[in-house]
Amino acid sequence: MRGDEIGRYNAQALKQNPKASNPALSSSESRTKKFGGILLPIPTPFDGDGAVDLPALRSDIENWNNTGIAGYVLLGSTGERSHLEEAECLQVIESARASVKEGMLFIIGAGRQSTRSTVDEVRGIGAGDADALLVITPHFYRADMTQDALITHYLTVAEASRVPVLLYSVPQLTGVTLAPETIARLSEHPNVVGVKDSSGDVLALAETIRQVPGDFAVLTGNGGALYPALCVGARGGILAIACIAPRLAVEIQQSFEGGDQPLARNLQQSLTVLTRGVLGRYGISGLKAALDMLGYAGGRVRAPLQDAGEKSRCEIAMILRETGLLVDAAEGEGHRLAGASIR
Repeated sequence: MRGDEIGRYNAQALKQNPKASNPALSSSESRTKKFGGILLPIPTPFDGDGAVDLPALRSDIENWNNTGIAGYVLLGSTGERSHLEEAECLQVIESARASVKEGMLFIIGAGRQSTRSTVDEVRGIGAGDADALLVITPHFYRADMTQDALITHYLTVAEASRVPVLLYSVPQLTGVTLAPETIARLSEHPNVVGVKDSSGDVLALAETIRQVPGDFAVLTGNGGALYPALCVGARGGILAIACIAPRLAVEIQQSFEGGDQPLARNLQQSLTVLTRGVLGRYGISGLKAALDMLGYAGGRVRAPLQDAGEKSRCEIAMILRETGLLVDAAEGEGHRLAGASIR
């Protein structure tokens, strides 16, 4: 970044006049639009040759559209974004955008290792009709990713983006955590509208919610923590496990908001079993295998990730049966629609 640009992105200057270099921020829409409910960070299906399977992607979205979810996140960690070429990312965005039902949230994952390249990326993606960008923490030089460095990074990105920014803290993958105080500081910028916290640390989530403004969307990214997160004030979740159990996750939030706490807690137990048994043990390949079993097009993973083997798939199928998502055809019902309510 040139010396004459540094002053433009100075954190103190942004605090004094955050709208100065981004006219789009003069509108209050970015902070009044509600980001909440259950959103799916959808996987990117690959065919047998390893290519992005766009028809499968569109089919999956059309099936998810009517499950009660609030919207989608593309090209996140579940979407294997780090394995996609730039042209493939653009194809995924274009294809998915055409399949998402009107009124549903459409969020795109972003974030490079340098601030400059992240700014370049969000400026390009901003033209892609996204409701927001989910920007992951830089992490390659994680020992140097102090909270001050992260604040400066995100303020610069938020100022450059033409659409709202959601912070993304996923320390189990990056080794970098956004502290509640850091999130609160960043929430002062009108173009930073929320955070996806995948840590599963409910105490830290509660402290974040205590410190941020009421119109700031705090979302959990951990399926095992959905109900506890709602209890401390989260607006919902961006949950990979909800890709195989969308109606279950939606019903947990609806039961909570409707005052039926016993039902919400009971449903959470099933979601926790799925989270630990499928994602916790087998990761993205397990999620894709489960999607295949439930009538979706999970597809292959891209190397160096490895597809779930026969033993793993048998264990995943057992978990799906235990939680009621998968019913054997021999029992006369076939495959239940993925994510059907569990009672």
